[in-house]
Amino acid sequence: MASLKEVKSRILSVVSTQQITKAMKMVAAAKLRKSQERIIQMRPFAKKLNGLLQNLSAAGTDGPTWYNAIREEKKVLIVTVSSDRGLCGGFNSSIFKAVVKLIEEKYSSQHKQKNVTILPIGKKASEFFAKRNFPMVNDYSLIFHDLSFDKVSEVAQFLMDGFRKGEYDKIEVVYNEFKNVATQILRTEQFLPILPPAKVKNAEEVDYIYQPNQEEIITGLVPKSLKVQLFKSVLDSNASENGARMTAMDKATENAGELLKDLRLTYNRTRQAAITKEILEIVAGAEALKSA
Repeated sequence: MASLKEVKSRILSVVSTQQITKAMKMVAAAKLRKSQERIIQMRPFAKKLNGLLQNLSAAGTDGPTWYNAIREEKKVLIVTVSSDRGLCGGFNSSIFKAVVKLIEEKYSSQHKQKNVTILPIGKKASEFFAKRNFPMVNDYSLIFHDLSFDKVSEVAQFLMDGFRKGEYDKIEVVYNEFKNVATQILRTEQFLPILPPAKVKNAEEVDYIYQPNQEEIITGLVPKSLKVQLFKSVLDSNASENGARMTAMDKATENAGELLKDLRLTYNRTRQAAITKEILEIVAGAEALKSA
């Protein structure tokens, strides 16, 4: 049995840890409120803009344009949206497993030829894929330090330029979509080329009158829409991260409370055993004096 000093030391350690997890839970809750508001406000706009783009594409053009050009998938880029810090449960590990599974199932031949590139958004993704020697574009991994639409727009512009120049034949985004505090939905979405309207669920057919012309409207709308879609994915991931961290810290605080109950019970039993032993020694000493 552990000594009283050892048990007391463990109790103090667990109490200190519990205070830290409580504080982290409160911080995550405050951040979650803000990030949740941002993604809720963003979703209707992103959905409407994406639907508008799909409807315009469905109307047809004189020929294929750069954003929907279907090419042989020789070079693939996967945008992996993780977090900068840990202590958020299985948030990051689920993303990494999904990316690895995606590569193994869809792009194994490209991966063998080193033609699968990772663009990490988040420090954890950068560290994970760097250790496994994946080809990476690491210029945007620390975007969460000061998250803004302008910063995400830079990433989207890089993706569009790379696809247009033929540096990548396909670009996919893997991220966690925010549902609620305890639930995140893993998403893998094709960023470029834009999916044909027939492959988009619930696509609406709408007739438009174009002014000045369809080509100019689509040319201006496509970059804006793609930037908004990527920003929505990043906001979703940010809200999911805060929700996952809040849940993880809440569970850690509960576990610390349960551990404290067990340790205090052990401390009381150990203390009682020590007192009983001392009493028995005193009684035995007294009996020995009587018989002497």
